[in-house]
Amino acid sequence: MPTTREEKRAALQERLIDAAEAQIAEKGLRGLKAREVTAEAGCAVGALYNAFDDLDMLIVHVNSRTLLRMGAALKAAAPGREATAAEKFRALAVSYVAFASENRRLWTALFEHRLPDEDTEWPEWHLRNHAVLIELIVEPLARVRPDLPPQALVLRARTLFAAVHGVVHLALGKSVVGVPRELLEAEVVGLVDAVVRGSELAEEV
Repeated sequence: MPTTREEKRAALQERLIDAAEAQIAEKGLRGLKAREVTAEAGCAVGALYNAFDDLDMLIVHVNSRTLLRMGAALKAAAPGREATAAEKFRALAVSYVAFASENRRLWTALFEHRLPDEDTEWPEWHLRNHAVLIELIVEPLARVRPDLPPQALVLRARTLFAAVHGVVHLALGKSVVGVPRELLEAEVVGLVDAVVRGSELAEEV
């Protein structure tokens, strides 16, 4: 059992994150209610604000947990260094589709959530968790575009991530312009294949 004040607070934070994560997974971000979260965590509503600055920071912790899980899934799916850049891109794309599909509400919450105050900065540890997704793309991208300096590679990796994410988001959100769910994986693979071919041609020029 936790004995110190810090240990008790850490244990409470963990219970609240668990409860909020379960609620978002079931109902989505808009279904998150402070009273339901604290009831599930076995504490008073006021205790939430002793554990976190506000409900938004609790959501940030849930989202960081989702990021860590997604990063681990993508790393596990990525083939070794002997694989070609195209093979790595395909594996990452397929894994991303799978994670988003299997964790749709938590994945959506990760990109839906905004801090209420525009001047409030995201915690540094949360930004680092985001950076892992881009780093996984930079490595194979550097193989097909060795001419690009590091900053340009990061920017291009972010653009590629945004392109894949957009396709997945529209498909899983059942947008009228989204690709059919049963064709999503194939279309995303086709997209990254096109990027690789285009990058190889650009590097040859």
